[in-house]
Amino acid sequence: MYISDETIEKFIKEDIPYLDLTSCILNIAEQKGKIRFVCREEAVICGTEEVIRIFKKFDVTPVNFVQSGTKVGSNTVIIEGEGDSEKLHMVWKVSMNILEYACGIATRTWRLIEKARVMNPNIQVVTTRKGFPGTKELSIKAVVCGGGFPHRLGLSESVLIFPQHIAFLGGVENLLKAMDSIKAKACENKVIVEVERVEEAIKVCEAGADGVQVDKMKSEELHEAVKILRNINPNLVILAAGGINISNVEDYAKTGVNAIVTSAVYFGKPVDIGTEMEKVT
Repeated sequence: MYISDETIEKFIKEDIPYLDLTSCILNIAEQKGKIRFVCREEAVICGTEEVIRIFKKFDVTPVNFVQSGTKVGSNTVIIEGEGDSEKLHMVWKVSMNILEYACGIATRTWRLIEKARVMNPNIQVVTTRKGFPGTKELSIKAVVCGGGFPHRLGLSESVLIFPQHIAFLGGVENLLKAMDSIKAKACENKVIVEVERVEEAIKVCEAGADGVQVDKMKSEELHEAVKILRNINPNLVILAAGGINISNVEDYAKTGVNAIVTSAVYFGKPVDIGTEMEKVT
C-alpha cells in the first residue's frame, strides 16, 4: 500500500510545528534512549511501516517491528526505536496515533469478516468512502490489512448509479430504457445500481445491470430477494449495504449476497497502544 511522503509530512507537522519545547526546557534533548510501542490487546497490526518512516525522518533507528496485517495477542511489543531523547518525544504521539487508529480499523475489519464468514465462507466485506477526510490512505491500508477491500476508492473508478442520479434521468423507467446504452459506454466496467425495494431490484436485473446494491433492506427480506434475483441472473453481483455492523453482519452474510458494504469499521474505539521509554547509557 502506497502512503505518500506528503501524507507522512502532514501527520508530523500537525503535532510538531517547530520543536519539543518540554525536552529543551528539561535539558534532556540529547540524551540517548529507547522507545517501545506495546499493543495491550488482541489486534491486527497496521501502521508500523509508516512509523518507521517517521522514525527515519528524526534519526530514530528502528530496532524491530511487527509487519502490518499481523494478528497479535495482548502485551505484544510491535515496534521499537533508539535515538536522542528529544527525537523520541517528537515521534511519540504522532506514531501512537497512527498505530491506535489504524490498528482499530484493521481489527474491526478482521472481526467483521470473521463473523460474516461463519455464515458464508466466500463473502467479502468492502468499505465505503465515508472515512474521515484526510485519512483515506491510512484507512484503506488498515481495511486491507484486516482482510477487507475498498468498495470504491473514488468516483472515477466504477459505475454505481444511485437514486440521486436517477432523479436527473427522470425516474427508474428511463434508467431501464437507457441500460443498454449505459453498458455500451462502460464496456470495461460493471454497472451497479443501488435499490431499496425488491421490485426495483428485479426490474434492474431484468434490464441487464451487472449488479445491484441493496440499501437498508431487512435481512429476512433480502434473503428472499437474493433467491428471486439469482433465478433471473445467476451471475448478478448482489451487495448488501446500509447499517450493517458487527451486531447484524451474520444475518446479512447468510442471505447469499456477494459482499457486505459497510462504514462501520471506520468508527469505534482505537486499539490500546502503550508507549514506554527508557534512558540508554
